[in-house]
Formats: sequence, structure tokens, C-alpha cells
Amino acid sequence: MDIPPLAGKIAALSLSALPVSYALNHVSALSHPLWVALMSALILGLLFVAVYSLSHGEVSYDPLYAVFAVFAFTSVVDLIIALQEDSYVVGFMEFYTKEGEPYLRTAHGVFICYWDGTVHYLLYLAMAGAICRRKRYRNFGLYWLGSFAMSILVFLTGNILGKYSSEIRPAFFLTIPYLLVPCWAGMKVFSQPRALTRCTANMVQEEQRKGLLQRPADLALVIYLILAGFFTLFRGLVVLDCPTDACFVYIYQYEPYLRDPVAYPKVQAQFSHMGASMHLRTPFTYRVPEDTWGCFFVCNLLYALGPHLLAYRCLQWPAFFHQPPPSDPLALHKKQH
Repeated sequence: MDIPPLAGKIAALSLSALPVSYALNHVSALSHPLWVALMSALILGLLFVAVYSLSHGEVSYDPLYAVFAVFAFTSVVDLIIALQEDSYVVGFMEFYTKEGEPYLRTAHGVFICYWDGTVHYLLYLAMAGAICRRKRYRNFGLYWLGSFAMSILVFLTGNILGKYSSEIRPAFFLTIPYLLVPCWAGMKVFSQPRALTRCTANMVQEEQRKGLLQRPADLALVIYLILAGFFTLFRGLVVLDCPTDACFVYIYQYEPYLRDPVAYPKVQAQFSHMGASMHLRTPFTYRVPEDTWGCFFVCNLLYALGPHLLAYRCLQWPAFFHQPPPSDPLALHKKQH
């Protein structure tokens, strides 16, 4: 899988989030939640117009270029919020976390901002760079869609069901286009042609003749998926207050964060879940005890790493999943007629 170069123009534009957020933080009118929401919508609208004007060729070739440009800007904003809440920077986005989306100040909110400001940001730059050079980015797009969907669904569900449900402000409704636009982007990404592979008909037939025991890597992945399924079911029972001793021991000695009333841990999102389980903004009684850190990290890292290994296996050795082409097209034509 080729890694496309990053889009320098979008990177430069996204960094404008630094002076913009600093200036807005010192505007006294933004102390009201409604003005925060309106100003945020206005800035995103102006940013879209600027992207369309400065990169009309790229947008005409692929409209997702504008989406990635705007989302790259919001990723930088999210990174600023995360750094601010961890006291690495000051004076940038206090107005937004106080009057716009106060749940971003939770441990989960901080880590979801870190994830968006790093992983998603690099994906936006990579996909925009591919568009600039008229290259494919389907695999990057699929990874982004899966990551984005998991992040936003967990975040929104926790906001609505958790203890911050009473803190929902007008800025919360900006997530509506944040949901609808990726749905449209997903259809565009899925419609892109798949990358060509060098699998011949003989390679496909030979790979598909092998049993599971003859494919040790696949066997290991199947075993992993079965164990991950049981682990998922077990955690589901834990958050549903299952009265068994195993669930009681696990939730109090290994993952007490699952009891946090913010509700994010009950839905799950691995990176944010692991970080928030130990973050200082999580109340002490809900943090992972120090003597169980090893077990907690091993289980959750494997839980997060497995799907990545599965995706890597499918991309690097796709012959097993291909439908073998007919060895004799003329014979197949006669058979059909």
C-alpha cells in the first residue's frame, strides 16, 4: 500500500487555528453559549469558502478535498483543546470548553481530542495529498471512516446518556453536519475502485485450497477473534452490573473506570478508554489501580491491536479473498449459453 505525500497547503491552512482560537478566546462576547455556536459555524463556513477559492482544481476533481481541509482545521483545534486541558498551553480555547462543549474537559474528551489531533489529522493530510496528485486513497479513507465512526458514536452516546447530558449547549448541534458529511464521504470512498493486486489465478486457487490449519496466521487471527468476542461479551456483562464474582472483581480491581458516570467507558473506544482510565481528570476511585496496570494494558492493547493485524493481513495477502478468474473464458461462455 503506497503512502501518499502530505498536503502542505492544507497543513499550512490548518495551522491558522492557532491565531484564530487565541483571538477568539479574548473576545468577551463569546461568553454566551449561543454566540460560541454561531461563531464556530461562521468560521467553518468561511474556511470552506477559502478552501474552495484557493484550491478550486482539487475540489472540482474530488469534493472530499474541501472536507479534509475543514476537518484538518478542526483537528488542530482539538489538539489545542487537549494540550490546554493538560496545562501544556493556555489562553486558546477556554471559551469553547466552558461555554461550547464542557464535556471536552473530561478525561475521555481530552483523549478523543488527542486522537483527532494526531491520527485523524495525519490521515486528512495524507488523503488530501493523494487528491492533489490524483492518486487513490481508498484504504486510508476506510481506516478514517472506521476510526471516525467509533470516536463520534461513543462520544455522542456518552454526552447524551452520561452525567453531562444536562450540559448540552447549542454548539452540540454542530455535530449534526459532523455526522452527515462523513456519511456522504463514506459513500464516495466506497465507490472508489480497489487497488490492483498481483494475484494470479493460480495463486488464488492455491491459497483457497489450503485448510485453516495450513494457514497458521489465519488460525491465530481466528483464535484471537473468538477470544476478543468473549472479552467483549464479558465487559458487556460487567457494565450491566452482572452479579457474578468474576464481574465484581474485574470492575473493582481491574477496570473501575467502567463505573464512571460519564458513560463513555460503557460504550468503549480503545485509545480514549485506556488513556482516560488513568488520567488525572478521572476521579481517583474510577482509575485503574497501579497493581493491575500490566494486566489492564496487555488486555486492552491486544484488544486494539488485533483488528489492525487482521486488516494488515487482508491488505498484504489478499489472494484468499479473491474470486479466481475463469481459466478458460471461452469454455465459461459456452457453459453460460
